Amino acid sequence: MAVVGVVASILIGAVFVFSGGSKLVDREIWLRQSSDLGVVPWLARLVPWYELVVGALLLSGVARPWPAVVAVATLVVFTVFILRRLRDGDRPPCACFGARSSRPLGRGQVARNAGLIVVALLATLAT
Repeated sequence: MAVVGVVASILIGAVFVFSGGSKLVDREIWLRQSSDLGVVPWLARLVPWYELVVGALLLSGVARPWPAVVAVATLVVFTVFILRRLRDGDRPPCACFGARSSRPLGRGQVARNAGLIVVALLATLAT
């Protein structure tokens, strides 16, 4: 089971690094899209760095399983945020992966996050 956890940790770590890196590469687009989502500016500036740190910890295997636990919690928060926007009828672009995410919020992002949560939960098995 530990191998499954390590592979899951690498996968979810790569997703976090890609997401954070994409936001930094397309910083202005990320800041505009996050504003459209209702994210406060100071938090929007921190999110890419937070994702990079969590992703790097997952990829490196440092402090296992805690980065995976943080990834699960983060993905749950992101998913609840998306569900609230959808409930309110808000459908701005997702911005989850910087400029690569230009589709309006929808069930697809919720389903994707549910899958990522499962992978992050599997990553908690890495010891």
